[in-house]
Amino acid sequence: MADSLSSGIGEEQEKEKEDTEKGGKASKTEKNEERDGVTETLGFHDKNAGSKSKERNLSDLSLVRFITTELTRGYFLEHNEAKYTERRERVYTCLRIPKELEKLMTFGFFLCLDAFLYVFTLLPLRVILALLRLITLPCCGLSGSRLLQPAQVCDVLKGFIMVLCYSMMSYVDYSMMYHLIRGQSVIKLYIIYNMLEVADRLFSSFGQDILDALYWTATEPKEKKRAHIGVIPHFLMAVLYVFLHAILIMVQATTLNVAFNSHNKSLLTIMMSNNFVEIKGSVFKKFEKNNLFQMSNSDIKERFTNYILLLIVCLRNMEQFSWNPDHLWVLFPDVIMVIASEVTVDVVKHAFITKFNDISADVYGEYRASLAFDLVSSRQKNAYTDYSDSVSRRMGFIPLPLALLLIRVVTSSVKIQGSLSFMCVLLFYLGMITLKVLNSIVLLGTSCAFVKAANMEEKLFDPPPSVVSSRANSRAHRTKHDSTSPQKEPSADKSKVPPTADSSPPANMDERSAPTLPMSDPDTFLTTPDEGDEDKIINANTGLEGDRLEHRTPKKDLLEIDRFTICGNRID
Repeated sequence: MADSLSSGIGEEQEKEKEDTEKGGKASKTEKNEERDGVTETLGFHDKNAGSKSKERNLSDLSLVRFITTELTRGYFLEHNEAKYTERRERVYTCLRIPKELEKLMTFGFFLCLDAFLYVFTLLPLRVILALLRLITLPCCGLSGSRLLQPAQVCDVLKGFIMVLCYSMMSYVDYSMMYHLIRGQSVIKLYIIYNMLEVADRLFSSFGQDILDALYWTATEPKEKKRAHIGVIPHFLMAVLYVFLHAILIMVQATTLNVAFNSHNKSLLTIMMSNNFVEIKGSVFKKFEKNNLFQMSNSDIKERFTNYILLLIVCLRNMEQFSWNPDHLWVLFPDVIMVIASEVTVDVVKHAFITKFNDISADVYGEYRASLAFDLVSSRQKNAYTDYSDSVSRRMGFIPLPLALLLIRVVTSSVKIQGSLSFMCVLLFYLGMITLKVLNSIVLLGTSCAFVKAANMEEKLFDPPPSVVSSRANSRAHRTKHDSTSPQKEPSADKSKVPPTADSSPPANMDERSAPTLPMSDPDTFLTTPDEGDEDKIINANTGLEGDRLEHRTPKKDLLEIDRFTICGNRID
């Protein structure tokens, strides 16, 4: 019994010892956790934080240690590789912009030069051939055939506009205009020059529409001869536009001439500083590719126009100094300053626009391909417009007023007397024709290379589906009209078409003019083909206005932009 009691007491004592040991360990762990918690709040969490905190000295928290840490700490840029790569690409893009932009500007300059030389060289010859055809064709007894082709009608209208406007320009005194502008103050001339630039853009945006309305009114098929009277008001409107635009450019050239001849050159400096205001108005705006393309075309047109204005200023100044070649070197620094400021503003503007909008420099290659496509497509059999008109629609450059002003200045500055002078004029004209032909050949070859590089070559050889379908629709409507005209009007239930669409003459005229709309729309030659082209063509063939609207609204391509714009904002 005693043994059993002693064993039981021993077991109870061992259990009490184990309980006390477990309690001591728990208390120690709680104390360690509390210490760890304190060190975590201070930001020095470590497994041996307690032992390290005891060994830490006050010298570790000194100013020397802080400075040493600031001098020796490091970081790794590869932890944010995407960000720094993007920044580097932006720098590379800004460095590539001058080269790519000048390539586009050079190509566009020669496009404008080709359209400008066309007015002096080939247009007079085409007008003479059209008039000879108009005179000789009735004499040959071919009364059933058409007298003039649509292109010849447009050429004759352009020739008549140039002749009438030149006769009106002969009554404008350039010298009186020069002295009138020179008598104004510097600030007033600066305001006038800014107003003239805005007015020139507005005239260019609306002028091509006036000329296109005249060409279409003169060439559209008409049932009655009385309908030809509508050409007269359109012709008078076109003559008035070309005359007013030529006067506006003359005032602009005269203001620039006054700035060149000022003694302190303050006006010229103010006018050149005006170009840098353009950076403020365009750089900090949001631009897309299409908007940048429109602004690039506007810059090409503006640069070519400035070159012609500088040529006019030099001609007028050389005439005043009896064509002394020494005076040309006096004008040379000012001319270089104007050109350099224009180029600098364009480069800075495009560089920062592409930087702020994350646009690659390769987009200017696409712009060149689009301009080249216009040139190559105008040489096809299914072309719907002349090349000079295509440049006018794309860039807003209308060569008729500028060519009229240059002819007026040259004829007033250069006196032609004697047979030798006429021979010089003839040789100069032949030289211009040679330059025009060589420029056209080089441009055509370069454009074909650009089109081939952009993989747009196949679209040139395929006939546009909208043109073929529109011709078929026009023939179908004509035969349907001829067959149903002696009969009664069909009911709306059987044809499921409103009776006014077939019976009323205005509806028939709309239907006959509707097939020509796809011909003036270069949507069939897109750089990026749309997915629903077949459906869109079918909807366009139905002849419904709603379908045509659905067919045109979703398309936003570079080749679709045919309207001149101001600072990249499209005018619809």
